[in-house]
Amino acid sequence: MDSAQYAELFLTESREHVSAINHSLLELERGVGGDEPVGAIFRGVHTIKGMSATMGYTAVASLSHELETLLDVVRRGGSTVDARLMDLLFRAADLLERAIESAVSGVDAVDVLPMIHQLQSEAGRDSQTFLSMAMTAELPVPGMGMGMTAEMPIPGAWTAAVPAGPGMLVRVRIVEGTPLKGVRAFLAVEAAKKLGEVGEVSPPVEALQADAFDHDFALRLTTELSRDDVIAALRRAGDVDEVSADDAAVSAPLVEAPAPTKATNGSSGNGGNGATNGGAVRQQRSVRIDLRRLDNLMNLIGELVITRGRLVQLTGPVDDPALAETVAQTSRPVWQVFDRFPRLVRDAARSVGKPVEFTIEGKEVELDRSMLDEVGDPIVHLLRNAIDHGIESPEVRREQGKPESGRLTLSASRDRSAVAIRVTDDGRGIDREKVLQRAREHGLIDASKTELTDEELFRIISQAGFSTADKVTDLSGRGVGIDAVHNRVRSLGGSVDIRTAPGKGTTVTLRLPLTLAIVRSLLARIGDETYAIPMTHVSETVELHPQIMHTLKGREVLMIREQVLPLIRLRQLLHYEGDATRGLEQVVVVEMAERRAALVVDALIGQQEVVVKQFDGVQNGLTLFGGATILGDGAPALIIDVSSLL
Repeated sequence: MDSAQYAELFLTESREHVSAINHSLLELERGVGGDEPVGAIFRGVHTIKGMSATMGYTAVASLSHELETLLDVVRRGGSTVDARLMDLLFRAADLLERAIESAVSGVDAVDVLPMIHQLQSEAGRDSQTFLSMAMTAELPVPGMGMGMTAEMPIPGAWTAAVPAGPGMLVRVRIVEGTPLKGVRAFLAVEAAKKLGEVGEVSPPVEALQADAFDHDFALRLTTELSRDDVIAALRRAGDVDEVSADDAAVSAPLVEAPAPTKATNGSSGNGGNGATNGGAVRQQRSVRIDLRRLDNLMNLIGELVITRGRLVQLTGPVDDPALAETVAQTSRPVWQVFDRFPRLVRDAARSVGKPVEFTIEGKEVELDRSMLDEVGDPIVHLLRNAIDHGIESPEVRREQGKPESGRLTLSASRDRSAVAIRVTDDGRGIDREKVLQRAREHGLIDASKTELTDEELFRIISQAGFSTADKVTDLSGRGVGIDAVHNRVRSLGGSVDIRTAPGKGTTVTLRLPLTLAIVRSLLARIGDETYAIPMTHVSETVELHPQIMHTLKGREVLMIREQVLPLIRLRQLLHYEGDATRGLEQVVVVEMAERRAALVVDALIGQQEVVVKQFDGVQNGLTLFGGATILGDGAPALIIDVSSLL
């Protein structure tokens, strides 16, 4: 059988099974569902074993077989489900995922034998039996090949520079292909801080956060613990492949994911240049295409978006499951993003010693494919901030009369023509007094100000580098994460809203357009310039008659149906000095969350679907714009960021 034509199908189905296995492992660890999680894990592993054996992926098949054997022992009550067993099962699932990706790509080989020995030992079997089987069945044995064309690799050398300063030299290598390796590296650094005083880190923590490092880093640690204790503690940080202290390298016993080596002829599907992205080995493909064809394609996509909306409307009253399923394929629910976060939260919470109950709501909400690829990092920042800074330690929560386990919720819901993603914790909340004091010290607010609204609080903590920590480090304080979240969401044409209460917790809401590439907008004119206002934030439009204008505390306001709205003149914001408009000016009532304002423009042109282009703005320029577009007549138009007005 020519298995190459089925490799992509095998990879897709295996990823779904691995995702289901991880969810069932989390349920098993929490004691939810009785014996069902063990059965679900067993079925997933059994399916992967059968598929991989058919494909000839012996490393995956042999690992799946031993994991299945151990699960059968657990299922029959022959092994106690405790923390040690759960750690082994999680590590085995991670290695199984990497082995699947490696087998399909043929680029990087993964050594599964140490894990197989661990699984056999846990199941009470003699590992020598497997060794003899491997000699005859071409199962993966180090130095003896995998029954395939690629040789088993040798662990790679350390790449990080040696940091200067006193203390023990500690080196940590993150497992090759780990999703969000920067987050894993951060958790390892945080684990090191609990062992003593961490000095210089190489590369710097900022580089680790940005994933701008290979797979290893080094740090200086001043501690009273022994070298072995340090190594053992850092291994437990999650997805740590190798740890050394004082240059004495010690490999983690449960998982070995060696550095990539060159594959033999024909083993690489892309000419030998493998790439990892989000924990999966991907082939990088590019194609040359005439710009006119690309422009025509974008125009056709715009028409398809309109047609898709029409199809959804027409198929609503039609009771045809096949038709409904076909229409549903045009969108994608957010669970495909949210699916990876339970495991991330579990590992992060364990690394800081805080029990956390994590809940996901609204996974069926649909979001455009292009947007899905962009929202992962902001959510990671928010979840990490909630665990690190929001949720208190179990001791503090007991003193305050709270349950020891913190509650963390990630939810998605439709908000008009946008999607609202919320991260809510029941922790300590943000210390407004401390933020106020630090903001005064930095000159961010007037010295006479005595309290902060939620909006003012958000503007302050989202300042780059702002922190309330007494000892400022690269990661201390909410400002680091919120700054990154705000910048990314704003670049997507969305907005960030924060609500916090002392002792009760914090909720951060991301409002994102349903689609990243195409946004329905209201076109408005100032002089001879055209601007686009996303319809997501447009409530209504009215003419600016003098009788609805008033002055309140020296500021212009608009009175619409007994509601007072602050009046914002776009011409003044832009410092536009052209001729004034003739006739009545137009008012666009914009809203975001619970805030509304009246935006005055010269004239309204109409509504139009516009393709959003990346817009970085000019240095020291206005922060009024969240993107740019090209209109049908070829003229450019800037897209107004409504969040900057409210």
